[in-house]
Amino acid sequence: MSQPPTRRGLLRLAAGTAAAVPLAQAITPAHAATGAAPLARVAGATPDRAAAVPSAAPSAAPAWPVQPFPLGQVALGDGVFRRKRDLMLDYARSYPADRILAVFRANAGLDTRGARPPGGWETSDGNLRGHYGGHFLTLVAQAYADTREAALKAKLDHLVTALGECQRALAEQGSPRPSHPGYLAAYPETQFVLLESYTTYPTIWAPYYTCHKIMRGLLDAHTLAGNAQALTIASAMGDWVHSRLARLPKTQLDRMWSIYIAGEYGGMNEVLADLHALTGRAEHLAAARCFDNTALLEACAADRDILDGRHANQHIPQFTGYLRLHDHTGQEEYAAAARNFWGMVAGSRTYSLGGTGQGEMFRARGAIAATLDDKNAETCATYNMLKLSRQLFFHEPDAAYMDHYERGLTNHILASRRDAPSTSSPEVTYFVGMGPGVVREYGNTGTCCGGTGMENHTKYQDSVYFRSAAGDTLYVNLYLASTLRWPEKGLVIEQTGDYPAEGVRTLTFREGGGPLDVRLRVPSWATGGFTVTVNGVRQRAEAEPGSYLTLSRNWQRGDRIRVTAPYRLRVERALDDPTVQSLSYGPVLLVARSQETGFRTFSFYKDFTLRGDLADVIAPEGRPLHFTTHGLTLAPFHLADDARYHAYFERSEPVVVFGTADSGVPNRARGDGLTFLDVLWGQAPFANSGRFVQAVRTLAGTWLAEGLFTRAERDRVVAAASRTRTVRRR
Repeated sequence: MSQPPTRRGLLRLAAGTAAAVPLAQAITPAHAATGAAPLARVAGATPDRAAAVPSAAPSAAPAWPVQPFPLGQVALGDGVFRRKRDLMLDYARSYPADRILAVFRANAGLDTRGARPPGGWETSDGNLRGHYGGHFLTLVAQAYADTREAALKAKLDHLVTALGECQRALAEQGSPRPSHPGYLAAYPETQFVLLESYTTYPTIWAPYYTCHKIMRGLLDAHTLAGNAQALTIASAMGDWVHSRLARLPKTQLDRMWSIYIAGEYGGMNEVLADLHALTGRAEHLAAARCFDNTALLEACAADRDILDGRHANQHIPQFTGYLRLHDHTGQEEYAAAARNFWGMVAGSRTYSLGGTGQGEMFRARGAIAATLDDKNAETCATYNMLKLSRQLFFHEPDAAYMDHYERGLTNHILASRRDAPSTSSPEVTYFVGMGPGVVREYGNTGTCCGGTGMENHTKYQDSVYFRSAAGDTLYVNLYLASTLRWPEKGLVIEQTGDYPAEGVRTLTFREGGGPLDVRLRVPSWATGGFTVTVNGVRQRAEAEPGSYLTLSRNWQRGDRIRVTAPYRLRVERALDDPTVQSLSYGPVLLVARSQETGFRTFSFYKDFTLRGDLADVIAPEGRPLHFTTHGLTLAPFHLADDARYHAYFERSEPVVVFGTADSGVPNRARGDGLTFLDVLWGQAPFANSGRFVQAVRTLAGTWLAEGLFTRAERDRVVAAASRTRTVRRR
């Protein structure tokens, strides 16, 4: 989303137009695409406020080869993820529902019961008011699905009932009265009217973004907690959206969605497609397609990268919506755009914590070192990139999507909740700086990241396990302590371990059995080995980092799968400057604790042994996942406190040195930025000193042939390698 003007002082407001041929408007009937049942209308209800209940359970996954488990079927086990979850559960239980409802009731002319709005952007006159209430609905719905606590269900039902009263009051006595009885918001319809005449931020903020949050919260209240009225309210809102947008020409819609901030609509296309799956209403699918952002959609479908300078979180959720539209229409352009967009962001625009963006904006492809500061990685953007990664995996189970998911979840999202209790604030991050000596700031009541932050920490378990559509395969994507209940197969599977700390992960069949393929994700970071045993017997299946390993077996109660994947220290180089690097230990980003605000300089190669391992020069500190180097403590980034940190450092290896043998020759880089020592140690480990010297001689010859060494320099480098005694095997 966006920031208030006082926090956007350095960002230039922009508005533009987009003219392009829209995608074909063929619509597949809902039931053919989803299996969703039509809604049964309650007798006696008026057309404007017809109560509706699903006559059968709808399908949320039309033709996905891989499908999720309901949130309530996976329970978190002991560990840091559950501790963070519990902090947010306390907030969900304690925060007054009437404060959330205050802005809605005031707009509808109803008694606010003396409650004050939450604050932040959620104020009595804020141009985004109501969005936080939508997120809060999702928070409570997720919390209830997880815990089944009656008090959470009661709070959720109270919220939904009150919103229904507000929708009814607006339709009957609104001043001004909305254009359609389905309208529900915490401000008059004026913002939507002004958007249609291309009014820019900050005169209006992002009206359809706010609408999305409310509708999403209502659908979550329905699908996660069984509140039928929530679907009725959301369905009427969908009718209102259709009534406003279906009459507008495509050129007008394109121009609206191209406007900076004001045209931000979150995941309106996604929520309307999901609504369509529940209602079977063609109008809801047509309304979803009104949110095609044509110029960007067609560019990404053609794999043309035009992201530089665009607002990151304004656009990421659009592509999750396009995937859902692909589900319902079969149009490949939607799916191709989502896949290509993900590829433009997940690699070349992603920092080592798994987040993207500088000051909320996408920057040039590969611009990592050049963009490090205190306003990187908006937390909302990571929230939405994880949603997109997850949805893409449902369509095509590529381990790369789950590698990205794990990185963002383990580092950015887990780190985004302060390690301290609060029942008055979500205590989550907005930006997470990647520059030197920055500090995380928590709080964010009423902001966009406060809203998505509430959701983040009550759905950690949603991607630990997936299943094949046929039910014959279980995907184990994440190694979080958890218990899966799969009643259709009579299975209860418990996973134990201390992730993200290093250690053995054990999956035990507590109940049930039968034939099943268990697909274990082999993380891309698992270069130190990936060993699997079943009931103590080592499995000989191939384990390629960045893939899945399949165990096919007729499982029995009590069977145990043990997974061992030793962590290794590794550097990750910035794409635009290989000397700017970050350090990770397995999946865990490590940050140097230092009060300095300039880059710290690290040098490692001179102390390497023949194994060429960073463990030669970075020592365990004594606490899990803590190390020391260059007199500094390296700590896991997910420890969420107020300490200054350095996620990136400058690597300085100016001269070719082997232990105490200094050649005096500059450690020059070739065209891709890799230096002589980078390439040499990339060949490690070396079996013995002879093999090491031969590798130096061969590579020095290459550097000579490429004009990077003179003959004299080549000879000095080889001589230094030959006389060193400190490069040894350990």
